Order: sequence, then C-alpha cells, then structure tokens
Amino acid sequence: MKVALVQMDVQIGEPEVNYRKVERFLDEAMAQSPDVIIFPEMWNTGYALEQGDALADADGQRTRALFSSYAKAHNVMIVGGSVLYKDSGSGDITNTMLVFDRNGDEVLRYDKVHLFRLMDEDQYLKAGNSFGLFDYEGTGIGTMICYDLRFPLLFRKLVSLGAKVIINTAQWPTARVDHWRTLVISRAIENQSYMIAVNRCGTSRETAFPGNSLVIDPWGEVLLEGDGTEQVYVIDIDLAKVDEIRKRIPVFDDQRFDLY
Repeated sequence: MKVALVQMDVQIGEPEVNYRKVERFLDEAMAQSPDVIIFPEMWNTGYALEQGDALADADGQRTRALFSSYAKAHNVMIVGGSVLYKDSGSGDITNTMLVFDRNGDEVLRYDKVHLFRLMDEDQYLKAGNSFGLFDYEGTGIGTMICYDLRFPLLFRKLVSLGAKVIINTAQWPTARVDHWRTLVISRAIENQSYMIAVNRCGTSRETAFPGNSLVIDPWGEVLLEGDGTEQVYVIDIDLAKVDEIRKRIPVFDDQRFDLY
C-alpha cells in the first residue's frame, strides 16, 4: 500500500485559504501515484471552535464534494484528516473524519470520541460514540484523531475488529512532541500494527506544531519521520509484515482476559 501523508500548516479561522491549500496538496500527492492520501486534523478551520457555528462545514457538504469527486476522478482513497463539521438538523458540531474509496464513495464517518479539554473541545463539540474502521482491499484500517492516541484500549478494540493499520490524524503541539513520538511507536509495537500518524506543522495562536509525522512498522521500526515544514511524504508499506510479526510473537493469543 502506497501512502501519501500531507503535513500542512493550517490557517485558523480561514477555511477558504485551507480548502485551496488542500486542493493543491491533493495534486502534489497524486503526482506520486499513491493508493491512499491522508490529511491532518481540523485542517478546514483549525481550532477556531468559538466560531464553529459560522465556520464549520454544514453537513460536511464542501468536504464531501471535494474529496469524493477527487477520489473518483483519480482512482485514489482519501482519508480526510478531520474537519470542523456541523449537523444542520441537531446543530451539533463535531471533529469529524470522512474517508472515501477509489470510486468516490464514503466508507467512513468517524467523530472524535475523546475530546481534549486543554483545547476546550468539550465546551464546543459533541463526542462521537463509534469506532473508526474501514476496509482497504481486504485489510482493516482503524482510524482515530489526535488525543485518541492516549487511550490504549481504543487501539486494542480496533485490532480485535480486524485493524492491521491504524491512522492517527492530529494537531499535536511541539510542547508534547516527545509524548507524540513515544506513544505512536508504542502503539505500533503493542498492537503489532502499522501506525501512520499525520500531524500539522506551523503556528496557531502562539501554539507551535512540529509536524513530525510518522510511519512505524509492526516491529516498532521508524520507516518515516517528517520534519517541521509543509511536505507530502510518500511511502510504500508491506501489509504482509503485520501477520509475520503477529506470528513471531503471538501476543493476542496470549492475552489473559480472565485476569484483566
């Protein structure tokens, strides 16, 4: 599976700027013929949560139109990071990931389940209540958003449902970049899964973001590590390696759910 990670800066409260940038990055990524293109968290508005009613994508219409048409036209799967999303019926605003297959069909909507209090998500957003899991040509791919990384039981649940690759899209700050790197590597090792972690870069309201996007294999080896600039990183991963590692050390067969 050939994966393109779009590591980009996000202009807070400026969706027009961000949508234009995403369109440009789609073309830049597609020039390298990936199977999957992945974007970071909340790329449409940044954390302009207090302006959610005005700025959130109403029913995801704009995001769906962009990614669905592009995926179909270019025969590529798109994991749309996440966007600030507003449900017109309920008025709920969510941090929402949309995923589209090569035909442009939506195969997943995932609303972030763990809301991050330090950025006031709990004050403005509604938490999701379902798992993020979709199929890529017979391989289960789990999804999560930023703060979800700190909850290991979520990873175990996704693996139990068949995930062999787990994607995390984020706006993880430079101040905690050591946690980011350590947790991404740890989750790959303990779940014997590929971890693909796509983080934003740049600065927003005096908060710096390091980029530092990562691809980790099921043995914990760092296959790709981004720098702090806007980049499209492309890498091939061997999905067969997941089964190989799980057979080498059968941790899932040796779990003791009778004890914990």
